[in-house]
Amino acid sequence: SNKRKKEKKKKQKKKKSRDNSESGGSESDTVYPSDLLKKENADREEAQVRVSETFMWLDDLQTPSDSPFCIDRRADRANWEYKSLYRGDIARYKRKGGSCLGLDFRMQAVNWNDGGPEKKRVDKKPERYFCPSTRQLLRSDSLPALPVLSEGIAVSSDSYIKLSACTVEQGSSTQAPVSWVNPLGIYDRGTSLWLEGKGQPEVKGDQQDVEAQRSSSTLLSARVEEFNRKLRENPTDTQLWLDFIHFQVGLLTGNKMSLRAVLEKKLSIVDRAVESNPANVDLKLEKLHLCKELWEPATLQKEWKKLVFIHPNSAPLWRKYLLFTQSLFSTFSVSKVNSVFGKCLSTLSAVQDGSMVSHPPLPGTQEDLLDIFLQQCHFLRQAGHTEKAVCLFQALLDFTFFKPDSVKDLPTRQQVDFFEPFWDSGEPRVGERGARGWKAWMLQQERGGWVIPSEPDDDDEEEQDDSEIKDKTWPKWKIWLDVEASREANHWLPWRPDKTKGQSEEDCEDPDRQVLFDDIGPSMIRVDRPDLQLQLILSFLQFLGLPGPSGKFSTTSSSNILLDNLTFLEEGPDPERPLTSYDLPMAGICAVGHMTFLSDCRRQAGLCKAGEEFLQNVLQQTLQLISAQDQAAITLCWLQYEKLKVLRCLRSGNKRQLKSQGKRSKRLVKRLLKEPDNRSSLALWREYAHLEWLLGNLEEARKVFDTALGMGVTRGLNDPVLCNLCFLYAQLEVEQALNSGTVPTSKAVYILTKLAEGAAYTPFSGQINPVTILKARKAYEQALLSFLPEQSTGSNARAPKKLHRMSSLVGCFGLFQYLTMGIDAADAVYNQAIQKLISWNLNSEVTDGSLRRPKVFADWESVAVQHVSLLRHHANTSVFPLSRLRLALTDALSLLPSSASLWQLYLQTENRYHSAGRARRFFHSVAKKTDRKKQEALPTLPNNGLSNRIRCLFENATATEHGAHCPLLWRMYLNFMVCDGNAERGSGIFYKALQAVPWVKGLYMDAVQLFPERVQEFLDLMTEKELRLRVPMEEVDILLED
Repeated sequence: SNKRKKEKKKKQKKKKSRDNSESGGSESDTVYPSDLLKKENADREEAQVRVSETFMWLDDLQTPSDSPFCIDRRADRANWEYKSLYRGDIARYKRKGGSCLGLDFRMQAVNWNDGGPEKKRVDKKPERYFCPSTRQLLRSDSLPALPVLSEGIAVSSDSYIKLSACTVEQGSSTQAPVSWVNPLGIYDRGTSLWLEGKGQPEVKGDQQDVEAQRSSSTLLSARVEEFNRKLRENPTDTQLWLDFIHFQVGLLTGNKMSLRAVLEKKLSIVDRAVESNPANVDLKLEKLHLCKELWEPATLQKEWKKLVFIHPNSAPLWRKYLLFTQSLFSTFSVSKVNSVFGKCLSTLSAVQDGSMVSHPPLPGTQEDLLDIFLQQCHFLRQAGHTEKAVCLFQALLDFTFFKPDSVKDLPTRQQVDFFEPFWDSGEPRVGERGARGWKAWMLQQERGGWVIPSEPDDDDEEEQDDSEIKDKTWPKWKIWLDVEASREANHWLPWRPDKTKGQSEEDCEDPDRQVLFDDIGPSMIRVDRPDLQLQLILSFLQFLGLPGPSGKFSTTSSSNILLDNLTFLEEGPDPERPLTSYDLPMAGICAVGHMTFLSDCRRQAGLCKAGEEFLQNVLQQTLQLISAQDQAAITLCWLQYEKLKVLRCLRSGNKRQLKSQGKRSKRLVKRLLKEPDNRSSLALWREYAHLEWLLGNLEEARKVFDTALGMGVTRGLNDPVLCNLCFLYAQLEVEQALNSGTVPTSKAVYILTKLAEGAAYTPFSGQINPVTILKARKAYEQALLSFLPEQSTGSNARAPKKLHRMSSLVGCFGLFQYLTMGIDAADAVYNQAIQKLISWNLNSEVTDGSLRRPKVFADWESVAVQHVSLLRHHANTSVFPLSRLRLALTDALSLLPSSASLWQLYLQTENRYHSAGRARRFFHSVAKKTDRKKQEALPTLPNNGLSNRIRCLFENATATEHGAHCPLLWRMYLNFMVCDGNAERGSGIFYKALQAVPWVKGLYMDAVQLFPERVQEFLDLMTEKELRLRVPMEEVDILLED
C-alpha cells in the first residue's frame, strides 16, 4: 500500500509540472495576426476532412458528400523499399494512334513506349533447321501456294493469255464511279477507299485462312476416306493395310501427339487388319514390331512363340524370330538362343520331310534350312563357342556325305537317333586323323566292330609355352586380353579324350571344350541337292579361313550380322601393287581362331599348327566326295589360301616368318600340281606363278608363267582362264617396271599380243613386230564385240553365259590399249563395255534379273575395279586430271552401290581433293536411290569430315534395320567415340550396342580395352549371358603368382 501511495504522488507531481510548463510556454510566446489566420484555415480544412477519415464504398454513403474521399494517414513502406509504384496501382490505357498535336511529324516525334526497367540485352541467335520452333513449323500444315478462285473465274490452259479490252472498248458501263477522290474514274475500289481514309473489310483475309485450313484438312480427310473405301472394297490387300499404317505417321506429324498415342492408333489399325486377314504373317509381324515399345519383354516373347507355333513352315518368320531372340538383351543367353536354333531347324526339317502333315513345305525351304544352319554356326563363333560351331559342321558333313543306305529313307529325326551312337562312340570325325565316316562305322559295327590301332603321337599337339603371360608388368586387364586372344587362337578345336594315351573326359582342364550331342543333335538337317552340298563344304572352308570362289559361294541372307572383321577396314591396297591389290577381296567375316580386338598386334598368317592339320584333313577328305569340276574349284581356293598367308606375312614385315611360310606353301602347291587332274589346270598354274612372284622369285615366276602359256596359249581369247592368266602376268610386269623405273611397255605388250594371236608361245626375246600389234588390236575388237551382249532378244538369252567370262577379256584389251595407245584408248574400251552392260541390264532386268546372280555381279564389279585401278595408276605416274578418275568412280558406284572395293577407292580419291562435302552429298544421293547397300561399305565412309558429322553418320547407320545388328558398325562407333575424347558417351554407346548385338564377344573385348577400370563388370556380364570366357580373372591371378 505504501508503494502504491508513493507512485500515485509521483504521477501527480509529473502532471503538475507538465501543466505548468505548457502554461508557461503559452504565456511567453507572442501571438501575431498572421498566425491566427493560418490557424483558422487549418481548422477549417481539418473540419472538412474529419467527416471522411475512414474508408467506405461510394454506394454506402447515406447522404451525398462534397468531398467523397478520405486521407490515409498510415505510411506505405513500399515507397521506401522499392524504386517505383506497384504496377497494379498504375492505371492502364491503350493509346489510339502515335501522333502528337503541335509537332511536325517530319521533324519531330514522341516515343510513347513505356520506359520500364532496362533488361539485360541478350543476342538472339538465328534459328536453325533443327530448332524446335522450326521443326514445328515444318511439321505444321502448309497454306496453299495459289489463291482460291471464285466460281465465276475460269482457268484457261492456253499458252497465250488474252488481255482484257481497254476502257474505251468496254464502254462506260464498266467504269468505276466518279467521285471527289476519283474524278477521272481510274482508281479501283481499294484505292478510292484509301484516299477517303477508309479501309477494306478484313473478312476476306480471315475467310482465306479458314479456306486454306479447310483445304489442307480436306486433303488429309480425303486421303483417309480413300484408304477406308479401298479397304472396305478389298480388305485382303495386305500392302494397302501396311500403307495405311505407315500413312499415320505423316498424318499425325503436324499435331502435338505423343509417340504412344501414335503407336496406339497404328495398333488399332493393325488389329483391324489382322481380323480381316487372320492367316497373313506380314501383318502379325507389323503388330509385333509396333508392340515392341508398348509390351513387356515377357509378353512380347510369348506372342512371338505363339506366332511361330501357328506358322511353323515359314522360314522367313523363323529367321526374324531368331533375330528377335538374339537381340533381346533382357532375356538373352547363348544356351537359350542355341536351343531356339535347334527348335527352328528340327521343325522345318519335319515340315520338309512331310512329318508335319498340318503345314506343307513352302518353296525354298531347303535353301532356308542351310541358311539358318550357317547362321547358327556363325552365331556360336561370334559368341566365342567355336568348339560347338566346328562340331556342328563336322556332324552335318558326316550326316550328309557318310550316311548309311539303310537309314536314308527314314525321317530326319529317326536318322538323328541312329546318328547319336556314332557321335558318342569316340570314332574320328571329319577333319581328324583316321576318319572313316558314319557309313563305314555302321557297317563295321554290324560285322562286330573294329579296334582302333594306336598311332604314333609324335608331332601330335603343338607344344605350348611354359608361361602364357608375356610380360607380368602389364596391367591385369591387358594380360587378360592377351591370354584370352591366345587361347582363342589355339584352343578352338573341340577336345576329345585320346584313348591311345589313356585319357578320359575328366582329364580336360576346360569342360567347355567338350561338346555334347544334345548341343548339336536338334540342328541336323538333310542336304540332298548337289549344289547345296557344295555350298555346305565351301561354307565350312570359308569358316576356317579359305577365300570362297566368286559366284559359287553366296553368303547368308543375314550378312550384316556376320560382318565383324576389323582388319577389313585396316588393310587397304598396297601402293607397290596398284593393279593386283584387289586379286583377293576381303570377306569382312572373321575366320575361326582370328577373333580380333582393337589394336591387336597378333596377326596370324593362318591357323595354329593343329588347326592347319585339321584344315588339310578336311580338304583331303571332302575332295573325294564331289565332282571333278567342283574339285578344281576347291583346289583353287586351297592355293589362294596359301597365297593369302604369304600376303599376310608380307604385310607384317616378318622376313623369317615369310621364308618359312613360303617354303610350306611352295611344297604344298607342287604336290597338288603333280596330281594328274591338276597338271593342265591353268588356274592352278596362275596361282603358283603369282605365289613365286610374291616371294620375290621373279625369274622362277616368269618360267612358271611361260610354261603355262606354252600349254594353253593356243586356246586364244575365247578361254577366260587363259585371259585371266595373261592379264595377271601383264599387270605384274607393269608393276615391276614401275618399281624398277624402266619402261613398262615391251614385256607386257608381248604377252597380250601373243594371247590375241593364239599361236605357239615363245618367251620374250626383246623385240615386237608393229604389224602383230595391229593384228592383235583387231582381234581384241572382234572378240569384245562377240562377247558383249546386244540389245536384241536372242542375244539377251545367251548373255548371262558370256558375261561371267568377259571381265578378263576386257581387262586384257584395256591394258593392251593403255600400253600401246594411251589412257584415252583404254578408257574408251572400259566405257564401251560398261555401256553395253548397262543396256543389257535395262533390257533384261524386268525379265529374269540376271544381274542379281553372284557370278554376273562379281564380273561386272571386276570390270569397274580394273577400270578405276588403271586410271588411278596412271594418275600416280603421269599428269592426269583427277576429275576424270572421280567421274569414273561416281559412275561406277551409281551402278554398283554395294561394292566395297569401289567405295574404298572412291574415298582414297576424295581424300586427295580435301572436299568432304562433295563426298557426303554423293553418298546420300546413292543411298536414296538404292536399298541394296552392303553394310561393309558403311563403316568406310566417315574417313573425312567433322566429328559431329561422323557421329551423325554412325547414328543414321545404326538406326536402319540392317545396320542395327551389324557388329562391325557398333565396334567402330564405340571406338570412334572414345578416340574422339568422349569416353562417357562412348560408355553409353556400348550399352546401346548391347541392346542390339549382345552375343558378340569382340564387343566386350573392345570395351575392356577402352574402359579398363570396369573389366570385372564386363567379365561378369559375359558370364551372365553365357558367352565363352576362356580365362576368368581368378585364373589370371593364379598365373601371375606362378
